[in-house]
Amino acid sequence: MSVKLGNEVGYSIRFEDCTTERTVIKYMTDGTLHREFLSEPDLATYRVMIIDEAHERTLHTDILFGLVKDIARFRKDLKLLISSATLDAEKFSDFFDKAPIFRIPGRRYPVDIFYTKAPEADYIDACVVSVLQIHATQPLGDILVFLTGQEEIEACQEMLQDRVKRLGSKLKELIILPIYANLPSDMQAKIFEPTPPNARKVILATNIAETSLTIDNIIYVIDPGFAKQNNFNSRTGMETLLVVPISKASANQRAGRAGRVAPGKCFRLYTAWAYNNELEDNTVPEIQRINLGNAVLMLKTLGIHDLLHFDFLDPPPHQTLILALEQLYALGALNHHGELTKLGRRMAEFPVDPMMGKMLLASEKYKCSEEIVTIAAMLSVNGAIFYRPKDKIIHADTARKNFNHQHGDHLSLMQVYNQWVESDYSTQWCYENFIQYRSMKRARDVREQLVGLMQRVEIEMVSSVSETINIRKAITAGYFYHVARLSKGGNYKTVKHNQDVMIHPNSALFEDLPRWLLYHELVFTTKEFMRSVIEIESKWLLEVAPHYYKPKELEDSTNKKMPKTIGRAMPTEK
Repeated sequence: MSVKLGNEVGYSIRFEDCTTERTVIKYMTDGTLHREFLSEPDLATYRVMIIDEAHERTLHTDILFGLVKDIARFRKDLKLLISSATLDAEKFSDFFDKAPIFRIPGRRYPVDIFYTKAPEADYIDACVVSVLQIHATQPLGDILVFLTGQEEIEACQEMLQDRVKRLGSKLKELIILPIYANLPSDMQAKIFEPTPPNARKVILATNIAETSLTIDNIIYVIDPGFAKQNNFNSRTGMETLLVVPISKASANQRAGRAGRVAPGKCFRLYTAWAYNNELEDNTVPEIQRINLGNAVLMLKTLGIHDLLHFDFLDPPPHQTLILALEQLYALGALNHHGELTKLGRRMAEFPVDPMMGKMLLASEKYKCSEEIVTIAAMLSVNGAIFYRPKDKIIHADTARKNFNHQHGDHLSLMQVYNQWVESDYSTQWCYENFIQYRSMKRARDVREQLVGLMQRVEIEMVSSVSETINIRKAITAGYFYHVARLSKGGNYKTVKHNQDVMIHPNSALFEDLPRWLLYHELVFTTKEFMRSVIEIESKWLLEVAPHYYKPKELEDSTNKKMPKTIGRAMPTEK
């Protein structure tokens, strides 16, 4: 439209709003629209709403379906368009009171699909072999390879570079380009540059390239048939990021990427039998496999009290809903009737996980709001702060260790941020310390937004200068669910579920083994790892969550009796 971004056309995402009064077309994430219901329950500002990528069935999109369906019934002036890449249109149409269906042909060209004769033992190696076979035998055209994440992509990239080198000048040029969320933006942009004449691009991507990105000139797709998926176990309270087989809908979507500009070919590194018999038709909606704490708090804030009967397209398991309600009760966001408390209303002001919301609010009592806001901002970009270039691993690891704090990782993150501020937000400083400047800039934006929200709930920004006990108590007030203790055998076990867990090797406390630990998240990769841990004292748990922990649970097996004073119940806060 040839207008300045933020004027007639703008966007709004979590922690960043680029719109003005003049904006008439506004792009936003599903989570942001979800939050807009809080200030405007009938969304009267909008005349037309398009919910795109509906097939991805993210948690927020699914909840939006229930909310906008309700509005569309009483606002006859609202035009609502739900668009989806896969063909489950009847289900959506039925849900939205038999809404009409428009079918828009997307793919212009046919795609031939090839399967392997037998299952592949090592699909990364199979990807490399397939890329080189296509490169050596097929007419020019770019290749898109689907992998599950950064580690796989880097491994595949290295193997490819190595083998291309060994083949020497026999082949035309092969340009290898990775794309995943944590990649610095200048590197991400490279995938869109046109392929030079007489060369071929191979793009190694996560399922971000399945629908969200369209890359020109892809003629060949290699699909090993896997993706990473977040799964929440309501029995253990644990989120795991697992590599799982994709659904048929995803497989078809991936194949379709090859037919945009010319007839294409899709090489599936699994058997036709596996496609027909082992893949589910559709991906399991996120709402049925992740922690619902956030969603439940939002719905309660919108005045939706009967969650078991909320109009879900696919209802979540009762167990997960009940666990979310229990967690919010334990955090003090709901009272024993399941109604929102004053604290719960304040927590809902923050577009963060309820535990993080509680941590931010607890910083008022422990007089360390400046530090806690920094820690929250850094945790929100945590995965992408340090980078380890393959050729400088030792330097990068040494640089990272220099930030380690004796009491744990949240405080290490705070040190990274504070030192960056002291360097006057320098790019050079980031470069020297193997820190991603883009992530730090993001943390700074998030921090500014959080400070604004703290002021909105009338919390003064104050600093707890010399010691870290108050900072760690404030973190514990939000994350007391996430506590593990060292057992006799030298392993950690989570306090409530007795689950075996380990400190992540990246942690500042990896070698220290304090008796009591609080972790930010549990991730199951090769083992159950605690990511981002700090050392705490067990008696703090009785101070911040007396209704959740009983003195008996916190007795240390190592020192048989606890002093009587700690055992006394403390008055609970209103």
